[in-house]
Amino acid sequence: MSTTGSTGTTTSPTPAHDTDVLVVGAGPTGLLLAGDLAATGLRVTLVERRAAGMSNLTRAFAVHARTLEQLDARGLADELVATGTRLDRLRLFGRAALDLSGLRSRFPFLLITPQYEVERLLERRAVSAGVRFRYGTELRGLRQDADSVTAELAGPAEPAEPTEPTEPTDSAGPGPTTVRARYLVGTDGVRSAVRGALGLPFPGASVIRSLVLADVRLDRKPEDLLTVAAGGDCFAFIAPFGDGWYRVMGWDRTRELPDDAPVDLEDVRTIARRALGSDYGMHDARWVSRFHSDERQAPAYRSGRVFLAGDAAHVHSPAGGQGMNTGLQDAANLSWKLAAVLRGEASDPEALLDSYQAERHPIGARVLRSSGAIIRLAMAHTPLRRTARAVAARILGSVRPVAARAMGQISGIGISYGPGARRVPDLSLREGRLYELLRKGEFVLVAPEGTDPTLPRTAPVAPDHVIRATWANPARRDILLVRPDGYTAA
Repeated sequence: MSTTGSTGTTTSPTPAHDTDVLVVGAGPTGLLLAGDLAATGLRVTLVERRAAGMSNLTRAFAVHARTLEQLDARGLADELVATGTRLDRLRLFGRAALDLSGLRSRFPFLLITPQYEVERLLERRAVSAGVRFRYGTELRGLRQDADSVTAELAGPAEPAEPTEPTEPTDSAGPGPTTVRARYLVGTDGVRSAVRGALGLPFPGASVIRSLVLADVRLDRKPEDLLTVAAGGDCFAFIAPFGDGWYRVMGWDRTRELPDDAPVDLEDVRTIARRALGSDYGMHDARWVSRFHSDERQAPAYRSGRVFLAGDAAHVHSPAGGQGMNTGLQDAANLSWKLAAVLRGEASDPEALLDSYQAERHPIGARVLRSSGAIIRLAMAHTPLRRTARAVAARILGSVRPVAARAMGQISGIGISYGPGARRVPDLSLREGRLYELLRKGEFVLVAPEGTDPTLPRTAPVAPDHVIRATWANPARRDILLVRPDGYTAA
């Protein structure tokens, strides 16, 4: 079967292609996307400019409830939860306390765990699914035609087919190579080579300069698991990794220096003492860094056969810990759509691929607004703005609808793609939990016992690509079609 859309989408196998999908960037977003696609039987190549085994020194440490649900649908959530610390309450500016324990989720908490733990599990899954890794490789350019994307790469030659797909592989022999793929996805971060090759702008500006980060040991534990406070011309927070290490972030309005300016532990201690009232005996820093934070978003997440996801598509302040989570949810949204098109299962391939932009771009914009609002409150320095911060904190702490909306946004639980695509919580079914069934990467049709409903004409896939399930509660008579990413399809 072959289906061609406006950009020449072809769903029949094409031997002339070196791979079905080329993913550029092996951070969490690229790893999840590549693993999803390979798990459906597609040929996936993932290129990364870092050398194999080189640490990805990143700043993310928070995994929210909706991301844990997506990882649950891949059989990874419980193992990840075991690596970190659960927080069921978030306190902002010493006043507002957001209680996460009431979230309607199997994961009613914020998980504090290093990003490398997320990457470790996703890389293992991707390797097991057959993703071909090419480390030490950079994208130098790309071009598109009616049925393919041709990427110019610089780095090691294509690795040989592994006999046992247990570890990422590299090969000797550096040099430029050309790879022809049916689709390409750029998950290569804020300085995305893919976005640059497309000529897409990345409008926005720096929202805050000279943030300092450190991973440290403490002599004394903070009163709250997640400690956040602002005072004078600075703010700071401390969060535990769960293994004796703590992540500290701080900002001092009076010392806004370039990213490459020297920074040491004493700088971090000074900010903590001013903002938090104590440095808690910080010592033995294993990592200290200075960086700035931008607010930017690409106007288009799709250009023909090329897509952007994660920080390549949007970047924002670290407030709320939403960056890595938003990228992972980009990947969960895009992967099943690409798989359905490439396997010939999509009823309208072009409309399905366009829905990635329609659904995820507004979410990226919303995250920019919410994280920007939090960081601007933290940076407040005039009496009027500090009063506004105190009022906002009081409202968040006392007005339940406002607090619920804030928790839904930050945790991802409250995000939907309109009335026709709402998040489905984990359901108890005769066949098991819904998110266990979603691990097969297919749609799930839930119906009352003894019924055999047909799919609506608006369903994006054919009936033979749907798992049928039955309500555990016999009193339920409704019928629900759930997408592979855990949102309603009908």
